[in-house]
Amino acid sequence: MILFVFEGKRREPDIFRTLEYLFFPRGQAIVCSFGNNIYELYRQLSSLGSGGDIVSILREKYENSPDSPFSPDTRSSDFSEIFLFFDYDFQNRNLTMEQMNKQISEMLELFNDETDNGLLYINYPMIEAIRYTKELPDSHFSDYCVSRTDCHNKGFKDMAQQFSAYGSLDFIVIDFRRSPSEKKVSIVKQNWALLERQNVVKANMICNGELDVPVDKGSISQQRIFESQLSKFIVPKNEVSILSAFPIFNFNYFKQ
Repeated sequence: MILFVFEGKRREPDIFRTLEYLFFPRGQAIVCSFGNNIYELYRQLSSLGSGGDIVSILREKYENSPDSPFSPDTRSSDFSEIFLFFDYDFQNRNLTMEQMNKQISEMLELFNDETDNGLLYINYPMIEAIRYTKELPDSHFSDYCVSRTDCHNKGFKDMAQQFSAYGSLDFIVIDFRRSPSEKKVSIVKQNWALLERQNVVKANMICNGELDVPVDKGSISQQRIFESQLSKFIVPKNEVSILSAFPIFNFNYFKQ
């Protein structure tokens, strides 16, 4: 079984259900929502010491819940792969930038292997990055950045809504309340291919200065993306280069 852990309770699981429908064999994935940001996850993990892991935290969170996918003795080792999706949350005002970046760095070091503790994917600055595009393909996508100031007070959410060529997430999300048509599935799948390419190309530009799909997938690892964001955008400019985690996950996970 594969465990997918999302920060949010609605948007990320909805997006993943479409990815699962399009690309994953049925019945292999367990989906959980942490319901808080990565810095709270860091705090909880730190309080547990060396014996804590993501499954123990989630098991406690879902304790006595009818929606719990865990049994009382479930462990991380019960899953063949674990993936976590969280936001950088540039607008966080409870921590200094130094504290935020230290915690992100430590989390990326801890969650650096999907077959061990898990593999962490980061949205810059948040999940709405997946919508921040003009009509696909967007030839200017590699240029898009956002400052920390503009992210305050949910500013980036409004920016993404106003900027996007798409009025909702329907261009990449299938509504399973009714049976999707073949045309709808085909359009959504094509949009995912375009989103994947432009996010992967941008990640390669951020990490390696090359505006193309990388030959080596490891050259755009989450650790390298974060370090490059830090050195090229966050520290010198107080901004991030807008990047979505889901398309990069798709590129890394599948061989073709």
